[in-house]
Amino acid sequence: MQFRHIGDVQVSAIGLGGMPMSIEGRPDEARSIATIHAALDAGITFIDTADSYHLLAGEVGHNETLIAKALAAYGGDTSGVLVATKGGHLRPGDGSWTKNGSPDYLKAACEASLKRLGVDAIGLYQFHRSDPAVPYADSVGAIRDLLDEGKIRMAGISNANPEQIELANEILGGRLASVQNQFSPRFRTSEPELELCDRLGIAFLPWSPLGGITRAGGLGSAHEPFARVAAAHGVSPQQVCLAWMLAKSERVVPIPGSSRPETIRDSAAAVELVLTPEELASLG
Repeated sequence: MQFRHIGDVQVSAIGLGGMPMSIEGRPDEARSIATIHAALDAGITFIDTADSYHLLAGEVGHNETLIAKALAAYGGDTSGVLVATKGGHLRPGDGSWTKNGSPDYLKAACEASLKRLGVDAIGLYQFHRSDPAVPYADSVGAIRDLLDEGKIRMAGISNANPEQIELANEILGGRLASVQNQFSPRFRTSEPELELCDRLGIAFLPWSPLGGITRAGGLGSAHEPFARVAAAHGVSPQQVCLAWMLAKSERVVPIPGSSRPETIRDSAAAVELVLTPEELASLG
């Protein structure tokens, strides 16, 4: 497994996104835990979650609890695993999403995540999504306070534009560790944020890097160049997609979501795939 850095922490170049194991269409708990264990067996040391990764109204933090349980049940050493979670985006339980970026709420959400994850400090805590009812600086200020208080070891933001990235980094005193934005072959509008993170030395964590839960399986059909390069190498289009992302910057750490052991094993293998300059140019 190849490694990269989030802040001063070394992590696997490919992470695991936990969302598919907790929302619509989720598998049973046994398969979810087997998926997390397969990721660890493959050398993955970075797992992404959020308190809003749940299905029903009464199960806030479902994915956080699931990950904590899987780590506790794993037979190997998990001391080097970085778990990132997020706060500020909520699911009322009716399929909709809402936002709450108030400082008091974010601090309370962090405390609840600490308990569900069973840790003294969260490795990476990210402001999930800006709330138009709350000044962005106030929300990030709460994340700064959590960092200063030692409740979190690193601070990040998600779904941010370049101006928000620069503002957050300023408020955090240059300590912004990560930006988690959507980025995939079908969603490339986060290129400016990726380039800014590369320039500032901030980790860029593409969410839904394979196109999203319902589209990941058809990536090769929807994006023919990825299928063509995959056929030349005898690998999946999904592996090609992740290798293409890794080649964009040393700051990129994709976090493909998975709910089956075989898919996360396939994703983890992307770190060994070397694409030629010509192949990369054909992928865009």
